[in-house]
Amino acid sequence: MPRKISLPLSLCVICCALSAPVFADEIKLKNGDRITGTIIKSDGKNLTLKSEFLGAVNITWDAVEQITSAEPLHLNLNDGQTLVGVITTSAEKYEIATKDAGTVSVAKASIKTIRNQEEQTAYLAEIDRLRNPGLLDLWAGTFDAGLSLTRGNADTNTFTIGANAARATTRDKISVYAAAIKARARSRTTGLQEETANAIRGGGRYEINLTSRSFAFGFSDLEFDEFQRLDLRLVLGGGLGWRAIKNENTLLDVFGGGSYNKEYFSTGLKRSAGEILVGQELSHKLSSRSLLKERLVVFPNVQETGEYRLNFDTSLVTSLSRWLSWQITLSDRYLSNPVPGAKSNDVLLTTGIRLTFAK
Repeated sequence: MPRKISLPLSLCVICCALSAPVFADEIKLKNGDRITGTIIKSDGKNLTLKSEFLGAVNITWDAVEQITSAEPLHLNLNDGQTLVGVITTSAEKYEIATKDAGTVSVAKASIKTIRNQEEQTAYLAEIDRLRNPGLLDLWAGTFDAGLSLTRGNADTNTFTIGANAARATTRDKISVYAAAIKARARSRTTGLQEETANAIRGGGRYEINLTSRSFAFGFSDLEFDEFQRLDLRLVLGGGLGWRAIKNENTLLDVFGGGSYNKEYFSTGLKRSAGEILVGQELSHKLSSRSLLKERLVVFPNVQETGEYRLNFDTSLVTSLSRWLSWQITLSDRYLSNPVPGAKSNDVLLTTGIRLTFAK
């Protein structure tokens, strides 16, 4: 009777492991190193691979020499073509075994992005969300804060805040804003204390694109200014605009239309008027870190010839980090027919930090 040979369990496991096929993606680097795992994605700058023992590994795309994938990958090329298939590398060419077109050879330089199936599904879902965004999607904005103090023969305190938010899609844009300033001064000699500035401004605007250059808009503005004796100014209006300049560094809009202005003053005066509005808005990138924004709108009164309002705002923003900037803002509100005892012009110059948020 032949003898029964018993192999240790550990040896059986090793043998099975060696005999089983290894289903893993492999990256060969230009220095000869090889890394195995699962290819997640590449954006043309870095390739992300998930290794069993190293976790997610980011590899510089220029350092990659060869790719061998076990599962189909989605490749987007620089010419807009999309290929799906298993990748192998041969003679400095990336061979993609596609289901419909057979094996297609492409140069490494022509590959724009690579995604595995999971990443491709997430990417397509995000594209669909951007094409059909919800009302709470795509918001981005800024929050400004400034503080100025003096101490000595006179104590002064000036505090300013501002906020802007916008939701822009390929079809339309919603924007809202708010700004406030509060300033007090106290004389150490006389002990008298008084407010020197107290104003609040806010509003919203909706734009819808008519063509790639033209748009229609509607807006509402609210304003309070204690030292113009203005308890409330409510403005409703709308019109048409044209994007006169639109490139990577500069955006210039010119627009015109009409508005209705209702004003309430602390003197008891109430007045309303129809207005024409004519204006322009400029955004110009001075450098990779600095942005200049400027907006000018004139409101001629159609009922009282020669009377008008003017709103002018400009700001210079220098980026300190992805979310933090330093801003200098000049704002002017001119009213040609102020109430008796009030000046026509209110000019505000502020500086401080700006926080940026985006969704």
